[in-house]
Amino acid sequence: MFLHVPSPTHILFNMLILWMFGVELERMWKTKFFVKYYFVTGIGAGIVCVLVSMLPFATLHATYDKNIVGASGALYGLLLAFALYFPNRPILMFLFFPVPAKYFVAILGAIAFLMSIQGGGPVAATAHLGGMLVGYIYLQSGRGGLSAEIKYRYLKWKMNRMRRKFDVYSGGRSEKSGWDRHVH
Repeated sequence: MFLHVPSPTHILFNMLILWMFGVELERMWKTKFFVKYYFVTGIGAGIVCVLVSMLPFATLHATYDKNIVGASGALYGLLLAFALYFPNRPILMFLFFPVPAKYFVAILGAIAFLMSIQGGGPVAATAHLGGMLVGYIYLQSGRGGLSAEIKYRYLKWKMNRMRRKFDVYSGGRSEKSGWDRHVH
């Protein structure tokens, strides 16, 4: 994550993304969680890229020969987090026209997906997708997210099961006879 291919434009755009989106996320999350998230997505992107390169698909064999250096995976994780927290914030797509953040990140993810299928050129595009995937899983499992949803669904199922087991049936006379079922 601290090494980079000597391409001034790539480094410039990476730092621009880090400044544009990272500052707001760091203010919201505080520095400790931001740094933790940045490292988790960066390292996770590299691991996902290595694991994907070992899959037995011909289109992914080009990923095996790529250098996995740079902070792009972590930055794509930051982009995803920004889109999750501020989905309707306008971003200038290619510095020309405004697009909501959720669509901006979806378009960048689609471009990374297409690049990874086609070989990716000199960039390990699979690492970009890996950063987004790891970031999404990390945000959904930490701070409540996915694990809290699973626990909630389990407890809801368990409560409904218990409610059926101890359900009280009113029974009694029919309503036609003038009997008030709500008074016992």
